Amino acid sequence: MNCLRELVLARSEGFARQVKAVSSTARRFIALLVVMHGLIQMFTQVAHAGGPPLPKLKTETAEAFERYVKLTEARNERELKRGTGMLWVDGLPAEQRVATYAALKRGEVKMQKLEILDNGKPIACPGGMIHHWTGVVFIPGAKLGEVLGVLEDYDKHSVYYAPDVERSKVESRDGDHFRISLRFRRHKLITVVLNTEHEVQYFHDAPGRAHSRSSAVRIAQVENAGNSDEREKPPGDDGGFLWRMETWWRMEERDGGVYLQSEVASLTRDIPTGVGWMIKPFVTDIPKETLTFTLEATRKAVEAHRASR
Repeated sequence: MNCLRELVLARSEGFARQVKAVSSTARRFIALLVVMHGLIQMFTQVAHAGGPPLPKLKTETAEAFERYVKLTEARNERELKRGTGMLWVDGLPAEQRVATYAALKRGEVKMQKLEILDNGKPIACPGGMIHHWTGVVFIPGAKLGEVLGVLEDYDKHSVYYAPDVERSKVESRDGDHFRISLRFRRHKLITVVLNTEHEVQYFHDAPGRAHSRSSAVRIAQVENAGNSDEREKPPGDDGGFLWRMETWWRMEERDGGVYLQSEVASLTRDIPTGVGWMIKPFVTDIPKETLTFTLEATRKAVEAHRASR
């Protein structure tokens, strides 16, 4: 009788544990559904005009970013005038620097998140978020002229950088100065399309070394892209997915190839109150992912050109 009672109790306890496990799994599943529902609602509201009013790009937000860019530009000028240690990896401790260069030779893209301080303090950006990343890649066997040939071939950027770049065109060129137009398409849960115009200037610093400076002078979000009712939203009065973008490229031919570094500072709208814990990781990942893709795509384009010859 005792054995039977113990067996019944053991089975009852086992059943209780199963019920508890199922209940726990169900709770996690329901919580996941709630999070996903919140994400979808958030981005649906941002993407469609029928949602709640969206914040416009405020003067103080733009001014904060301009201050940030001015300080970044000054730092870049100091580093370029120095003439050595052009890559961010050159500033790493010796052991870490050796390991990073070895990783680049293996084909890895090395990234670093940056933040420019103003007199030792972070720059407040009310109503906006500043994203600042730099990355470097090594293209073995390449020559500087080959890398410049790809970067300056803006009419084919929609081929080299597809699907992120959907359209590309050189609007004008005067020597090393370009004015270009690009249409970006970015998809992550929702699809965002942007028409952009950029002023780009290239500088030839020394044999085997060059850099460029690109500034987005116009960014307009496209509504109903590809449809007959496609239209641009007024710049700064949109979803705030990209309000500003500044880019610095550096190229150095050595070690049997070309090191290519890109640095991008961009401005987006801030995260709405109450859902930051859900949305912020999503938003802050996009700049890093885009820059990584750009560096990898540039290397592939240069290698494809070399192979075709």
